[in-house]
Amino acid sequence: MKKYLLVSLLIPTLFSCSVNQQTLQKKYADLLTEESARAHLTTLASKEFAGRGTGQEGGKKTVEYIAKVFQDLGLKPGFNGSYFQPVSLVRTSYVVDNFSINNKPLVNGTDFFVQGSNTTKTFQASDIVFVGYGIQTDKYNDLAGLNLAGKVVLVLNEGEPMDKNGNSLITGNSKLSDWSTSRSKRLQEIMKQQPALILATSSQAADIIKRFGSRMSGGSFRLKSSDTGNNNNSTAAPVVNIPVATANEILAAKGSSLANYKAAVTSTLKPNSFVINSAVNGTMGVKKEDFFDPNVLGVIEGTDLKNEVLVITGHYDHDGVLPDGTFFPGADDNGSGTVGVMEVAKAFAAAKKAGKGPRRTILFMAYAAEEKGLLGSAFYADNPVYPLANTVASLNMDMIGRIDDKHLNGNHNYIHAIGSDMLSSELKVINEKANQQFTQMELDYMYDDPKDPMRIYYRSDQYNLAKHNIPVIFYFSGLHPDYHTPNDTVDKIDFGMMTKREKLVFHTAWEIANRDKKLVVDKTPAPAN
Repeated sequence: MKKYLLVSLLIPTLFSCSVNQQTLQKKYADLLTEESARAHLTTLASKEFAGRGTGQEGGKKTVEYIAKVFQDLGLKPGFNGSYFQPVSLVRTSYVVDNFSINNKPLVNGTDFFVQGSNTTKTFQASDIVFVGYGIQTDKYNDLAGLNLAGKVVLVLNEGEPMDKNGNSLITGNSKLSDWSTSRSKRLQEIMKQQPALILATSSQAADIIKRFGSRMSGGSFRLKSSDTGNNNNSTAAPVVNIPVATANEILAAKGSSLANYKAAVTSTLKPNSFVINSAVNGTMGVKKEDFFDPNVLGVIEGTDLKNEVLVITGHYDHDGVLPDGTFFPGADDNGSGTVGVMEVAKAFAAAKKAGKGPRRTILFMAYAAEEKGLLGSAFYADNPVYPLANTVASLNMDMIGRIDDKHLNGNHNYIHAIGSDMLSSELKVINEKANQQFTQMELDYMYDDPKDPMRIYYRSDQYNLAKHNIPVIFYFSGLHPDYHTPNDTVDKIDFGMMTKREKLVFHTAWEIANRDKKLVVDKTPAPAN
């Protein structure tokens, strides 16, 4: 009887402790409000913050904003007394200083786009060699008798010569040759003739320029540590892609057009290349720029287990402003996750101030340059402030503010919890228990499928820590039609669901930060490829 009496006395005590812990957690989780999230996100997605572009003024304002929030909350600077960990980046851009045809100035990304790898060079020519389809075979040769070395060449970069019956002069039947089916063959063959510059036109060029022109002139980014140091001393001719209308303006000097040219070839079954008196002037080439965009780090120091670290993250960058002035607010991607980091930090900071701080240290980090290839997180993984061996988990928020296509006409009360059981058998259980006790959402695991065609698990910052066997969860509300468009705006955010998702991160983090034992790492993930 005494044994059973003892157990019966203990049960209410244990239950009381559990209830007290839940009440305590809920007290701080309730600090995460729709009003606060809306205020932060309205600022970050405003025109003043200019899309938070890497290497742009909007990005600089953003890191100052996040650091100020961390400071006001009482978080300690996370990097050598600073909130900023400089990420060493290299931007490689193909820069067109000027370009004109017949003294008519043309703008890169608006009137044309360039594919090139040459160092900056000036191009000057008084005539253009039109080579038609640019095809060279025994049956048909547009380049026969032409010397293209050092010349400016105009080529129709699509199709091939056909007879009146619709048969190819190359294959002899209706089947197109590899000159049409290969995307690059004719340009590669013309390159062998060592022209100075190639003007390539096609029926798709105008649409490509309209849709992607400004993006194409934005350049590429990499970590400085991964830069090869190659100065791109290529002697290959740059390819200036122009619309059909521009090509026809050039051909008009000879009383011709692309339509007339194709009709003449079909009629005569012979090539029709010729030289056009037309001035071409331009200066263009590859330029490299070294610069820094920082990760923003704020720390709440733990107590008895402070040498172990939980990392809570989201990237702050987005697509910024394009050269043509197009502005990308990035409210969901990833203004929502950035706000999530600041809001969860607010709850833990309040607990710390009240003497209820975490046992383990929590590093709150807003990553730089995720949109450029997960560069900020890659830099941190290579240059960790806290040893990766002591990092117990990473909870990453990237797009937590919308309802995705899958759930739009169904249950809105959900979150994708990606990768929770990739490395640890305990992390998924902890997240599910937190959800059961506090937030009661649908936890969607569709992106954990190894056959996921989108490979979402590998496309956000948590993956760079998972590669070092650190258990992770990637919280994600999913894809929607406004993804990476100027329409990713604040008015489309579901702040009720965004706040609930933040609270799940908080409750999961609370358990990880305060449990007696660190998470086990007892699973081997599937290879990335």
